[in-house]
Amino acid sequence: MDSVRGHSLLVVIDPVARSTDGESVRIAKDVLCAGAGAKICLPEGPEEFARILARRGQRRPVVIGDDRALLRVVGLLHKERELAGVPVSMVPVGAPAAVALSRTLGVPTDTVAAARAVLDGGERPMDLLTDDSDGIVLGGLRIPCGSDGGGGSGARHGRPGAFVPGAAAPADPTRPGAARGGTADGRWESPHPSGTGSPEEHRPWWGPAARTARTALSLLAPAAGLGGRRARVPGQRLRIEADGVVLADLDRPVRGVSVVPGAQAGARCGRVEGGPELAEVVVHWPDEGRPVRARARAVTVSGADFHYRADAVVGGPVRTRTWTVQPGAWRLQLPRNG
Repeated sequence: MDSVRGHSLLVVIDPVARSTDGESVRIAKDVLCAGAGAKICLPEGPEEFARILARRGQRRPVVIGDDRALLRVVGLLHKERELAGVPVSMVPVGAPAAVALSRTLGVPTDTVAAARAVLDGGERPMDLLTDDSDGIVLGGLRIPCGSDGGGGSGARHGRPGAFVPGAAAPADPTRPGAARGGTADGRWESPHPSGTGSPEEHRPWWGPAARTARTALSLLAPAAGLGGRRARVPGQRLRIEADGVVLADLDRPVRGVSVVPGAQAGARCGRVEGGPELAEVVVHWPDEGRPVRARARAVTVSGADFHYRADAVVGGPVRTRTWTVQPGAWRLQLPRNG
């Protein structure tokens, strides 16, 4: 089933979307309710969100919010092992940086256009990456090799949308609240445990303001960034294997690594060599040497404790992790002419 007109929807609204852009939320609700029967849900916490999704019945889930809301829905369906059978729809509401992933996946960022795509669009199979801790990656994975060793600036303390790839240190797991907003395997931590009324409290309950780059391209760019200021990155010694073939070893530091699911990689570069079931892997060197590119079903990274950025979430530290492409693992409602 593609068009959902005449069918029932489960519309889950990000509480931050309601508080920061209530007009866009109202418009999305009006369009959706005019075209289909809709149950509107306003969850206030992760447990309530999970209960609502688990009790959806035959209703199709529609999320109104930012990328973290989308990741939350897909993550829960993945853990329920129901992701393949439940098409997901999205109406992005948030700052441009907070909906960069949705835009990359092909979801319209205009509220009315996105709502109409939910009603009249078509389901498109999408690839994703799964890791050996049952985490998922929808848009892309990047290992931000090179830490300043301190508390970090850039993505963590800079304004939303000002992230410069490679300029920010990985989240320090020993620092209180460093992992605030969730982990790569879907666990959630409260974004505002203190009740101070700070800007932190206006962030979604499933995570802080998205720290994606201004565009999806820069999100997955090498650590020095494309078009942004160049960060001084010392490199990190990692062993990177693509389907068992060693792309980088511990004897040569790497500056950055990016992995993009096959179909999404094809959408970015306009071509897919080896089929959409393969991920695109790019390894960058500190000395500006020519990057190593490969396509593979599985990518393993190992070495000293390292962090990684999976979509809008920083994971780690880990010493080894394997990501595997799952072709057509989920379906996203997109405009038919997209």
